Amino acid sequence: MPKRTSLFDAHVTANARMVDFGGWDMPINYGSQIEEHHAVRQGAGMFDVSHMTVVDIQGPRSRGFLSYLLANDVAKLKTPGRALYSCMLNEQGGVLDDLITYYLDESCFRLVVNAATREKDLGWIELQAQAFDIAVLERSELAMIAIQGPLARQVVLDWLPGDQVSEVEELRPFCAAQLGELFIARTGYTGEDGFEVSLSPELATIFWNYCLDAGVAPCGLGARDTLRLEAGMNLYTQDMDEHVTPLESGLSWTVALDDERAFIGRDALQQQIVAGIDRKLVGLVLQGRGVLRPGQRVVTTSGDGVITSGSFSPTLQRAVGLARIPQKAMHNCQVDIRDKLFDCNIVRPPFVRNGGVCEGIL
Repeated sequence: MPKRTSLFDAHVTANARMVDFGGWDMPINYGSQIEEHHAVRQGAGMFDVSHMTVVDIQGPRSRGFLSYLLANDVAKLKTPGRALYSCMLNEQGGVLDDLITYYLDESCFRLVVNAATREKDLGWIELQAQAFDIAVLERSELAMIAIQGPLARQVVLDWLPGDQVSEVEELRPFCAAQLGELFIARTGYTGEDGFEVSLSPELATIFWNYCLDAGVAPCGLGARDTLRLEAGMNLYTQDMDEHVTPLESGLSWTVALDDERAFIGRDALQQQIVAGIDRKLVGLVLQGRGVLRPGQRVVTTSGDGVITSGSFSPTLQRAVGLARIPQKAMHNCQVDIRDKLFDCNIVRPPFVRNGGVCEGIL
């Protein structure tokens, strides 16, 4: 039986359509996925993301451990609250998961990893931690709510006690603050501004109901997927997995190779660079009617590729996708949709950011 978050009853009350997602009973939508998508782009929407796995790394060697575990360099985290996006690799350079690391203090860092990879991630992290004498503590008692959109920050600020407002108001993107039992991070998965708030289940229900009363739209996994796709954000198991490296997944910027730091997968990545990276992840915009779906064949003058993520874009009002194609492919391609070839433009994602269509997309 799927697990349920502490907000399950709230979803049922709101007439959510529930589905099994990574072993969790989660809302796919509350009636209209497109309306939920537009609510985030134009106002504010909220997502129950309590299924995500929160892990605290504790001990005096925590920084050294994460320096070895992650492809990005935690040496960049110098101020408490700062966050870093990175991939966790296997020895072959394949992506085991993508995650966010928060620097709390020199003996405690917080990781937020994907729900569907929980058991694999925890097993890998605990295995690698054995040589560092640190504690790996899963924070399963925490709920998490993401509130996103141009009006989202003000809703949260209005909810907070007066003595906490200034600290949260001053948070820069990819920074977080621990305020008593609240952990508020200015991060998200939509391409919009907002917060991801970790808190107790009891307080989560209070916060959720407050946001409903403030006009924030509850949003499900369907809108979350179209929002992240428009924002050009990878989805694990679709756009990258343990059989592809960050260098061929549009994530070279998350790999720190500019020093001699030893990290898992480094040798494999360096060998790939020397041999030549023959695939890349790009954005596609369909010219004409149709829908792009994962698994569709992409035809280029340099060889074939494949759609990794695809959907109708409510903001662009046309189909968009991410695709892994030959490195030399440029400008235009065709996609095989039901044995017919449709023209697409090859673009550099994101497609949408902060409510607007990015330059060069249309």
